[in-house]
This record gives sequence, structure tokens and C-alpha cells, in this order.
Amino acid sequence: MISSLRGTVLQAADGLAVIDVGGVGYSVQVTPDHARSLRVGAETTIHTSLVVRQESMALFGFPAREHLGVFEALIGVSGVGPKSALGVLAELEPDEIALAVASDDDAAFRRVSGIGPKTAKLIVVSLTGKLFAPAKPVQNVTQIPRSDVSDSVVVALVGLGWAEKTATEVVREIVDEYEEPERDTVQALLRLALSRLGPTARQQA
Repeated sequence: MISSLRGTVLQAADGLAVIDVGGVGYSVQVTPDHARSLRVGAETTIHTSLVVRQESMALFGFPAREHLGVFEALIGVSGVGPKSALGVLAELEPDEIALAVASDDDAAFRRVSGIGPKTAKLIVVSLTGKLFAPAKPVQNVTQIPRSDVSDSVVVALVGLGWAEKTATEVVREIVDEYEEPERDTVQALLRLALSRLGPTARQQA
């Protein structure tokens, strides 16, 4: 596991950096802003995540551990690959990502190329409680309409393995049975749905 590199910048352009560490050049995928901040010939430290696939291995690098932590949280979300996660960090800072999650704001993620509406909602639901929003007032945050809350929970349940029909029926039942204050947020409605469905996802026809 390569968790960081410290060495001389040999190349930095087009989202790619090459770092010379002890005579070995490591190719690292970075955000465009990060690439522009690196100076060829200068020494730098990059925090890295090694992503191993059947056909390849790739290093993704970040200027700080906060960025690395958010990247690794993002690639843990169903449907979010390392390139998409890097794309999110190219558009949003870690505190902006945490604030969007805390505010149930999937619109922030829909602006990222390659992230569709369903994946954006799943990011918010999956990362709730895993990222800490910055300690500053949240301004102009609009609560999600109730229908969007239900839709977000259905998407989350499908991402966790349940059939869409099953997820939709369970969410509808809970909305009918519970008073609004008990299920008016994504977190509350998802918790009730998971409690009813059980801890293990089961695909149903």
C-alpha cells in the first residue's frame, strides 16, 4: 500500500503528476488544480490511494489527508469509481462535500460530470454520518421536498441491493403509517425502511 509519496516533481499537467522518489518515477492521477499547483523540479508530498483493478493499478494523489479521506469514502459508494471520485474533488473541496451531505444537497454532486441524479442521491445517503461538516453556520439551505426524500430513500435501498419495487412499496407504507416529523428527512425514513426490511439486502422479483 502506497499511502504517500515525497519526491521531486518531474511532470505536472492535464491531471497527471510524475514524482521522482529515489530514482523511481511514480505516475499519479490528480485534479487539474492540484497539477497546476505543482512546480516541476520542486519537492512535494502527495497523499495517495492505490486503486487495484483486475486489469490495472493506479495511484490517485491529493494535497492533504482530508482530500484523501473523502476520496476513499466516495469510492466506497456503489456506482462511484475512482475517476468519478476524483472528479468530485476537482469540483468541490472536502468541507463543501461534507456540508452538501449534511444538508441533504445532492444538487452539488449532480454538477459533477459523470455523476447522475441517482448516484448523487446515493452519495448523500451513503456518506451521511461519515463526513463532518465544517463548524460554521449553514445559510440558504432549502429542505428537500417530501417527495424527494422518498425518492432518495428508494434510490439508496436499490443501491444497497433491494429491488426497486420492494423499496418503493416499503417507503410508501412507512410514509402512510408514520407522522411527518418521524420520517421527514432522508436519514429518518431510511432508518425506518431498513428496520422494516432487515439488515441484509435481498433482491426480489
